[in-house]
Amino acid sequence: MCTTCGCEGDGNKITMTVFGEKAETNAHEHNHSYGHHHHEHSHSHQINLETDILSQNNLLAERNRGYFEAKNIFTINMMSSPGSGKTTLLERTIKDIKDKVQLYIIEGDQQTMNDAERIGKAGAPVIQVNTGNGCHLDADMINKAVKKLDVKDNSIVFIENVGNLVCPSLFDLGEAKRLVIMSTTEGEDKPIKYPTMFENADICIINKIDLLPYVNFDMKAAKNYALRVNHHLEFIEVSATTGEGMDKWYEALLKMQKA
Repeated sequence: MCTTCGCEGDGNKITMTVFGEKAETNAHEHNHSYGHHHHEHSHSHQINLETDILSQNNLLAERNRGYFEAKNIFTINMMSSPGSGKTTLLERTIKDIKDKVQLYIIEGDQQTMNDAERIGKAGAPVIQVNTGNGCHLDADMINKAVKKLDVKDNSIVFIENVGNLVCPSLFDLGEAKRLVIMSTTEGEDKPIKYPTMFENADICIINKIDLLPYVNFDMKAAKNYALRVNHHLEFIEVSATTGEGMDKWYEALLKMQKA
């Protein structure tokens, strides 16, 4: 997938910057871990390379998972389309429960420190991973980001993946749980348009329910579409803006952490 969407062209640089530190002295630049672009363009070669990329990523993800389990660090991979409200959800979550559990945030975006600055102001340690042309985070990025953040034992790490409903779903990061976020301003048929994203998710948050009176969003149809793809999926309806439903999200989050 990533060999066709343009995310791994020659010269692509990935930077990591911890909020509050000077980017010019702490930014870490390197080319993408797996060298997606070093391939010929024959069809068979491309398929083999994709297999190698995912295989190597999966090995690193398993290494991450073992480290997280040993340190009792609960990791949750947040995925959605752009504009669903991931960062707003995180801001509110940090403000409401940071006194109950230590939270760390890994922010994935192609460019800017905007989201990391919002999260930093909310009160959690955060590192921004700018992927350049990259459309997703991978296990190697998470490994490096966790080390730079100096994540402590018995904590929760939120991984806010790059906003799109395709490529992030293909890459195991070593996370414990996967969260997919929809919003009422999107079409309710997203789960059947992008089924891979919903197939492996554990929880589906439906955000912006405060806008339901003003938008043409069919909640029942959205859930039915999602259950058609993944009948184990659990739903939580929230408004990260008004706070409605957020208590159910915190209850589910802390329950998953202790499980």
